[in-house]
Amino acid sequence: MAKAATRKAPARRSKPYDDGLRIRRRWLGKDYVDRAFRDADAFTVDLQHFVTEHGWGASWARGGLPLKTRSIMSLSMIVALNRPRELEIHLRAALRNGITPAEIKELLLHAAVYCGAPAALDGFHVAKRILAEPADRKAAARQA
Repeated sequence: MAKAATRKAPARRSKPYDDGLRIRRRWLGKDYVDRAFRDADAFTVDLQHFVTEHGWGASWARGGLPLKTRSIMSLSMIVALNRPRELEIHLRAALRNGITPAEIKELLLHAAVYCGAPAALDGFHVAKRILAEPADRKAAARQA
């Protein structure tokens, strides 16, 4: 089996990468993003660079839609895909960036129609736990 690359920095820094890193840090928190890179190893570091450049840079930072709208869209798709770990991360980011619990509730109720009750039930389960976290625990979890 070929040895995985061991670089921690991307081979080439592009504008979408730099924009993506800025948006990713703003949305998820600098500590969270920096920890994701620090904890990456030779096998996973390229995924961190890919997500930063393509997910956050080419998508989130491209303009055309407000970040709040992109967040609501992302939460909806994550609920539909039943990705509870990602839902936790994006719910904390959404709350931190101005999306209200009432908006999250409406998103999850709407998901029940289009994604099915099981997806909405799982989404409510995760959201209820995140919304119940004390403010200091939410801050610590965002940094984790």
